[in-house]
Amino acid sequence: MKQRLRLGLCCAFAGEPIRFRRTTASYLARSRRRERLAFLRDLAADNARALGLAVDWCATRGVGAFRITSQLLPVYTHPEMGYRVEEIDRGGTIRAAFAAVRDRAASEGIRLSFHPDQFVVPGSIRADVVDRSLVELEYMGLAAEMVGAEQITLHGGGAQGGKKDALDRLARGLDRLTDRARSRIALENDDCVYTVEDLLPLCRTAAIPLVYDAHHHRCNPDSLGIEEATRLSAETWGPREPWAHISSPKGGWSSRAPRLHADFIRPADFPAAWRGRRMTVDVEAKSKELAVLRLRGQLG
Repeated sequence: MKQRLRLGLCCAFAGEPIRFRRTTASYLARSRRRERLAFLRDLAADNARALGLAVDWCATRGVGAFRITSQLLPVYTHPEMGYRVEEIDRGGTIRAAFAAVRDRAASEGIRLSFHPDQFVVPGSIRADVVDRSLVELEYMGLAAEMVGAEQITLHGGGAQGGKKDALDRLARGLDRLTDRARSRIALENDDCVYTVEDLLPLCRTAAIPLVYDAHHHRCNPDSLGIEEATRLSAETWGPREPWAHISSPKGGWSSRAPRLHADFIRPADFPAAWRGRRMTVDVEAKSKELAVLRLRGQLG
């Protein structure tokens, strides 16, 4: 991409006819395994096509990043209805379709990422939650490898036993991952528990990049200002281009629930410190691609 600041679209489209298919374990349980695998094969092929269209849309409109839905291969890790890529990929057509997306994104300079759901907590105090979380992250590592996604962004999770102990558990959990998943992990400050200051020590010692979410920082502040938080977070990326998130509160900052995302980004909420910087900014707004295009126009 030519621009220094690139904007990213998150997971779905509001107006464009580009849709990712999903399913549930209860739906799959209605059919025999052979029929299930055939259904999942078609679903995966459709999602590969949708991802290709999403990357094409970004490329033709100068949008520099796309966050991929964690349901790219739905129910993949379910204990009963789960499956392996090899079971649905006759002749390698699914992997080939994902590889085509990977090559297209790379040629156009489109950065791809994943953001696991809130139930993925590798620093949980419960061993069973940790185990399930690591299984989910290994799936995302596999998916990321197939499509060329460079990042899997995590929140710190809960703080049972205190933040220090919880972050120590998180570090130990992440160290159990294969390199395919572990090398793609990034942490993000959240709007309730972990601030930028909380996460920076772990990010530095464990060589984990920090995705700076300005909205979360405003909801859950620390002693850092936005400019300093931007700089310190960027340092954790080394030579790589830093990543950040932006959103606006649905009802404004004086509302009772400022954590909820608005349809669009208010220009005043976009940090002045980000203008002209080399960075990727995912736009977390309900109006999806419409919000990305509007913000790009507002930023000039």
